[in-house]
Amino acid sequence: MKTLLRWLLTLVALLALLLVGPVWILASNQVVTEGHWSSLDRSSAGIAPDPAAISEAVVQVYSARAYNWRGAFGEHIWIATKAENADSYRLHQVLSWRRPTVVSSIDTPDRAWFGNPPTLLADYRGDAAAQLIPKIESAAADYPQADLYRVWPGPNSNSFIAWVIREVPDFEVTLPVTAIGKDYIFNGILAPAPSGTGYQLSLGGVAGIMLALEEGIEINVLGLSFGIDVMRPALKLPGIGRLGMPAQVASGEL
Repeated sequence: MKTLLRWLLTLVALLALLLVGPVWILASNQVVTEGHWSSLDRSSAGIAPDPAAISEAVVQVYSARAYNWRGAFGEHIWIATKAENADSYRLHQVLSWRRPTVVSSIDTPDRAWFGNPPTLLADYRGDAAAQLIPKIESAAADYPQADLYRVWPGPNSNSFIAWVIREVPDFEVTLPVTAIGKDYIFNGILAPAPSGTGYQLSLGGVAGIMLALEEGIEINVLGLSFGIDVMRPALKLPGIGRLGMPAQVASGEL
């Protein structure tokens, strides 16, 4: 009986530690939780280069806190591509309310995600971007779970992004620790880290560990991850994200 009680207390303590970050994010009003989705900010952040001003190909990856209360736990990530001489960007992402869930459409690349501003994760230009674009489009079309969406533990919008990154050689992006679903592996339990600098072991996105030069050490418990970045010193905490040096923006230009 004492052993069972000890295990229960340990489980409660673990859940409390995992939830303290998201609760603090909500309590400190760091995510938009009020207002109908149709009235929330979707304007450009002015980060992406104007296609009318540059002719070179561009590939960028953005993240923003998820819509409503879900933003206290995680982020939504999307890929924006502009082919050479194109006059617009095409966004590649998974949307939970669509079937199939994969959407590749012309849109504003750096717009806010229903009130939450975007952060640039990767920025590839020139020939490097031009070589990536057809491979990204092919990987998006081959996504194996386009008819299934699960907020937790996946597959979700971040599972899609991680899939595309792993499928495209030389497309190396460090995804934030708050990208819930990025640890969902479709084939087996072992896969390269999204940055391409290490590996991760994951049991259905519910539990696992990642060891990589760029991501550092990340431990996934019940879909929420925490860890430490050694290369760019920072703590990684559920809900809160990084505390320390900012992550490096992946880039490439040939």
